[in-house]
Amino acid sequence: MTPTIGSIFRQADSFVPSANPPRIGISVNRKDGLCCLNELYVRSVMAAGGAPLLIPAICDLEALHAIVADLDGLLFSGGGDINPILLGEEPVPQLQDVDHFRDQYDLLLLRTAFTRQIPIMGICRGHQLINAAFGGTLLQDIHSQHPQPAIKHSQEMDRQYPSHSVAILPGTRLHSVLKSDKIYVNSIHHQAVKAPAPGFTVSATAPDGIIEAIEHREYPVFGVQWHPEGMAANGDEQSVELFRMLVSDAKLFAEAKSLHRSMPTIDLHTDAPMAYDGDFDLGRRIGGSFMPPFTESKVNLPLMEAGLIDAAFMAAYIPQAERTTEGYDSAWAYALNRLGCLLQQEKLNPKRVGIARTPADLLRLKQEGRRAIFLGLENGYTIGKDIGRLATLRRMGVAYITLCHNGSNDICDSAIGQSEWNGLSPFGREVVWEMNRLGIIIDVSHASEAGTYAAIEASSTPVIASHSSARALCNHPRNLSDDQIRAIASRGGVICICLYPGFVKKDSEEASLSDAIAHINHIASLVGTEHIGIGSDFDGGGQLTGCRASNELINITVRLLREGYSHDDIRKIWSANILRVMESAQAASL
Repeated sequence: MTPTIGSIFRQADSFVPSANPPRIGISVNRKDGLCCLNELYVRSVMAAGGAPLLIPAICDLEALHAIVADLDGLLFSGGGDINPILLGEEPVPQLQDVDHFRDQYDLLLLRTAFTRQIPIMGICRGHQLINAAFGGTLLQDIHSQHPQPAIKHSQEMDRQYPSHSVAILPGTRLHSVLKSDKIYVNSIHHQAVKAPAPGFTVSATAPDGIIEAIEHREYPVFGVQWHPEGMAANGDEQSVELFRMLVSDAKLFAEAKSLHRSMPTIDLHTDAPMAYDGDFDLGRRIGGSFMPPFTESKVNLPLMEAGLIDAAFMAAYIPQAERTTEGYDSAWAYALNRLGCLLQQEKLNPKRVGIARTPADLLRLKQEGRRAIFLGLENGYTIGKDIGRLATLRRMGVAYITLCHNGSNDICDSAIGQSEWNGLSPFGREVVWEMNRLGIIIDVSHASEAGTYAAIEASSTPVIASHSSARALCNHPRNLSDDQIRAIASRGGVICICLYPGFVKKDSEEASLSDAIAHINHIASLVGTEHIGIGSDFDGGGQLTGCRASNELINITVRLLREGYSHDDIRKIWSANILRVMESAQAASL
């Protein structure tokens, strides 16, 4: 039957979607002023269950941010050579056509997407682009720069046919997906990955040693040197599986985004005020590059917005000093300054953030599309011996106080240093009672084991550990023993997993998000998900490979979904548990 406008409209109107495929953006090539793309990329994404969206070759960041915000996954397509000048190299004679605009477009797109933690796949040029962007090196030309004789890497036959084999390395995700030690691929390139970027693993190699695939150990980012879209069109199932890897990651990411939009998300401990020495404005990103050595501030509004994080407890951290009148007064003045700077954020960025003092404030701010700042104080040393200062802190909006830091004070013994009180001092018990009366949550992170038990016993409301992990998995005195975890939970309290490398893994240099998830699993097995929270310790030393700043906290949700945690469990971990404790503390003060 010859189609008519009416029949086409009836086809569209009668269609009932049965699924919600993840949206996969695809970068395009450029030729003679045109944006162009081989249709096989589109067909391969659809065959894997994704909805393809072509991203025009533009460098307008306003438009790119708007486009990327709605993506669930991103595919970088093939194309011409990458300009070696971008890597600080001079071109070799064998370098072919480069397009600076395409390089800039791809890099801006990658950076914008990775800031939001969108899963990424690269093909051929895209594979090389990922490696270069994350700090790896490239061979400008295989045959002149590879240290051993190379096989032919640029076939003349149609790309739907393979031209050489690659070895899939055991223990990699690629191996687990393809379930094969060796596959046959097509090959259309003369540039290649020379050395993988930090954090990336080589997952496939050609017989001549050329790196044919890389994958990140923690982030959902991978690349392949060959063109699976060409072979997928010819019915090669293993090629389709590569696109299914991306689509699977994108589905999980889309689910995580949906969860974050439907529930409050709270980071229970950050040291954001410590990252600002001069002008204190959370509305901007400060510091160095958000790449190694990661010197940039890790908690600010742009990063919270990118990571769909609603709220952060921002603690005025007060270092331990001499227990003298001068020391107490200096600490008090500094605390008031830092807390005052936090209160100013609502005036500096009124459309983006507000100060939250109650759970209701947080819910209101989320509904308004604004981020929330909760005030905290780290180290009860700040009040010295003047218990009246607690009322001032509560009036300012302080929601919790960490009783000590590294070193015993007049309130309690610290997990670090010599025991002085065998737990709480007599003054410390008065402090706990006054905090109960005022509705301030007691935080036992940094307290000794005896101090933790004494605080739990003295408090009439649940206590929290705002940034502590499990000692059973990482034997550090700052972490909590299983008995401490059970004791906190038995009174309705919350243990907030810390992302400080030395509290997550003995070999802190290798600490990663996977290790933090193991701590969550351990505590869940002990006391259930009703007593777990997240306290990143960002800007206080917290950062893990796979979760380095507020924008990357959504990766915890992705990983919990992958581990099989329910949506209800994840809601508890991200906010329901701590809001329950806060409501209990504030109700007791009425």
